Amino acid sequence: MRMGHFVNFKEELKRRTEEAEHVIREYLPEESGFAKTMAEAMNYSMTAGGKRLRPILIRETYELFGGKDKLCEPFMAAMEMIHTHSLIHDDLPALDNDDYRRGRLTTHKVYGEAMGVLSGVALLNRAYEVMLSAFDLTEDKDRVIAAMRIIADKTGINGMLGGQSVDVENDGKPLEHKMLDYIYKNKTSALIEASMMIGAVLAVGVFTLLFLLDDTIKSEEDVRRYLKLNTLASIPKEKKRRRASSEA
Repeated sequence: MRMGHFVNFKEELKRRTEEAEHVIREYLPEESGFAKTMAEAMNYSMTAGGKRLRPILIRETYELFGGKDKLCEPFMAAMEMIHTHSLIHDDLPALDNDDYRRGRLTTHKVYGEAMGVLSGVALLNRAYEVMLSAFDLTEDKDRVIAAMRIIADKTGINGMLGGQSVDVENDGKPLEHKMLDYIYKNKTSALIEASMMIGAVLAVGVFTLLFLLDDTIKSEEDVRRYLKLNTLASIPKEKKRRRASSEA
């Protein structure tokens, strides 16, 4: 039964947020050894709460497309790690210089600026360590590879970090509408879009997803040719609409 069938949306959302929280905690680093302080700083930020919207969207889309196992869970945790790394760095003195986030001191205020930088980078790297563990959960390795390609593209210069750089570079300056749209689309929206794309790809694979979204895809060879030239994120919007309307 999907979320739309429930009368009490708030209670259902609370339950799914708690489920996402449980998954995330399963993949956090152990606080031990010489790098204990690093792990503590990473976990301090990861357990600060939040809506957990992105991991929830991964699971919801995964199940919407027929996924029934735990393959999406490493990506749920990894997505939140990537998102949290960006928040840690946003709060640093070199960027927004914030002392509080979600009602408590920011990471660099508790652990120092150097550890704030390092723990953010460590979370970004940890995300890929966690995603790689998904290879142990499925025989269909191509789905994991495709999902990782999406998240890499949507995190980097063509996504969240690209948008973040433009935002920082133009802080305090008047912005044209086109640049503001770029910042919103990349800094804010890229990981949300990636969450839904990842859930779908993990559930049905690249071929089925591209077949539904792009009417030029007819065979596995078409998929291989397409992915040599594009990322999944670059499917033209008009093709998405045309294929969707033809399937209706």
